[in-house]
This record gives sequence, C-alpha cells and structure tokens, in this order.
Amino acid sequence: MRSHEWIDARSLALDRAVADKLSAEPGLLDRARRTLARWVEQRQPAVPSVLLEWHEILTGWPQERILELLTSPEKTPQRLRQSNPFCGILSPEERLAILKEYESRRA
Repeated sequence: MRSHEWIDARSLALDRAVADKLSAEPGLLDRARRTLARWVEQRQPAVPSVLLEWHEILTGWPQERILELLTSPEKTPQRLRQSNPFCGILSPEERLAILKEYESRRA
C-alpha cells in the first residue's frame, strides 16, 4: 500500500511537468480551461466547490501564479491537485515516464 506522502509526491511531480510544458507553451492553458468548462457543465446544477476554485484560478490568475500553484508542495495546491483540469497536457509518454519513476520508489 502506498502512503499519502508517496501519492502526493507523485502528483506534484506530474504537476511540475505540466508547469514546465505550460511555460514552454502558454496556449495549453486554454485546453485546461476547456476541460474545466466541460466538467462544470456536466455537473450542473451542483458544481463541486473545487471546480469553482479552479474556475477562479484559470480565469482570474496570471499564468505565473498558476505555475507557482502547480509547483507548490503546500496543502491548498495539494488539495486542488486531486481534481485539476490539466489532464491531456502531458503526452501519454511523458505521464508514463513519471508514473514509472514513482512506481520504482514503492512506498
């Protein structure tokens, strides 16, 4: 069984890779915004508060602050990481490389 710390570290590694990619290709933020809009629409009328938080972040924060959030080990980003709309930003190969690295660190 994996510890919460292991799971959190793996999620942080994935988000750091996403942040690197967003830094290189800022237009990818639009993909996350579209994903979030789809999730919000699917959950109407009872949209989870975490999705509303993400909406505020993706529509109101500058990119630099979003990147800081993605790379922060603090508790709030850690909580938000559990439902972030950045799926599809990493290629399957990029994602698999990180997952394999963490699988080798079995906790």
